[in-house]
Amino acid sequence: MKVIICGAGQVGWQIARHLSGEKNDVTVVDNNPELVRRATDTLDVQGIAGFASYPDVLDRAGARDADMVIAATHSDEVNMVTCQVAHSIFAVPRKIARLRSQSYLTAIYSDLYRRDHMPIDVVISPEREVAEAALRRLAAPAAFDTQSFLGGTAQLVGISLDENCPVINTPLRQLTDLFSTLRAIVVGIRREKKLFAPDPGDQLFAGDQVYVFTHSQDLNRLIEIFGKTSRKQERVVVVGGGNVGLAVAKALESRTERVRAKVIEQNRDVAESAADTLERTIVLHGDGLNSELLNEAGIDRADAILAVTDDDKTNILTAVRAKEAGCAMAICLVNDPTLVPLLRPLHIDAYINPRATTVSSILRHVRHGRVRGVYSVGDAEAEVIEAQVLSTSPIAGHSIRDIDFPEGVLVGAIMKGEKLVKPTGETRIEEGDVIAIFAMASDVPEVERLLQVSIDFF
Repeated sequence: MKVIICGAGQVGWQIARHLSGEKNDVTVVDNNPELVRRATDTLDVQGIAGFASYPDVLDRAGARDADMVIAATHSDEVNMVTCQVAHSIFAVPRKIARLRSQSYLTAIYSDLYRRDHMPIDVVISPEREVAEAALRRLAAPAAFDTQSFLGGTAQLVGISLDENCPVINTPLRQLTDLFSTLRAIVVGIRREKKLFAPDPGDQLFAGDQVYVFTHSQDLNRLIEIFGKTSRKQERVVVVGGGNVGLAVAKALESRTERVRAKVIEQNRDVAESAADTLERTIVLHGDGLNSELLNEAGIDRADAILAVTDDDKTNILTAVRAKEAGCAMAICLVNDPTLVPLLRPLHIDAYINPRATTVSSILRHVRHGRVRGVYSVGDAEAEVIEAQVLSTSPIAGHSIRDIDFPEGVLVGAIMKGEKLVKPTGETRIEEGDVIAIFAMASDVPEVERLLQVSIDFF
């Protein structure tokens, strides 16, 4: 597949890394020659320096025979024009654009993206993705990561194991015997900063971070088995009243169960705009790092603080201060992946990486076969792929035990009709089943082959 990626920042680079690693023909375009050079030096890609929306630049990038254009520059307008040029001049079959401005995303203007207007096949909104990720973290306070699959019936949850976890030093095979009715399976373990897909004989140790697939109805029981407690989030403080914080506050207001939310925003104009938009949420104007303002927001009684300003260090320090003041749970937005190892020693419970959520969203629309969802795990170390099994797929009609999956691949859950099934070696995969597969990044191409990759998806 030939793909042109416009924008060589963190998102563009990560997408290029994924796709070039899977032997796709990738060309990166950016008006910053240094970013282009970084991509061509570190990845197996071609690079073009220039403005992505210019027809001659797209032509040099190979748009005449490209299968897809991914427009992920920092400018919404450049991304939109790039898709228009790719469609009108070069007839590129599939166009994906990242758009940040909420005005472009309002539902009443959705007709804008029809093929006879602004021909964008998929619009990705980082702010909306991040807000949804934040709400998922709030819904599972004992987990550092969580994502829904199979229509919401299954959850992937990341749980950090402490010394008081009842199941440490227990082989995974024995866990299955001890909790035979629990619809859950451990698909990934991060130990000493290295992520791997475990074998049935592997044990769990204190300090491990485990990724578990579970039936949504069994989530609370799973959390308790791993030594955590589930608690309702009734009081939430959101630091940052921009697009992300505002979207979270609005979602909390719309919930049937009452959640008392307060928003802290440093910029007066943004704070006033948020106060006008929100109905039941108190908006405080000031610095979220200010102890007196945090106390005024009732941080000592808060069930969670969500720090989502556009500054990583402010988010981290605000979360630390809130925990010190007695807040039960701290979640912060972190753009820089090199800061992530600091979060655990600082007792920050969970983090959201906007780039990772955007990468996951884009990959969902890039994957071949009947792929319905993709989630990037960690720093693009692994992927969870949700896909429908085609009749032509090599895995259709076979038991999991008889399928030649790579070592770094585990089936986490299977949806057969309306029923979610916990996979075992004897489980037979049939045409029409929807499966969720955990795969280390290096094994993704083989998973796609097993799901019967074909260009007819486009």
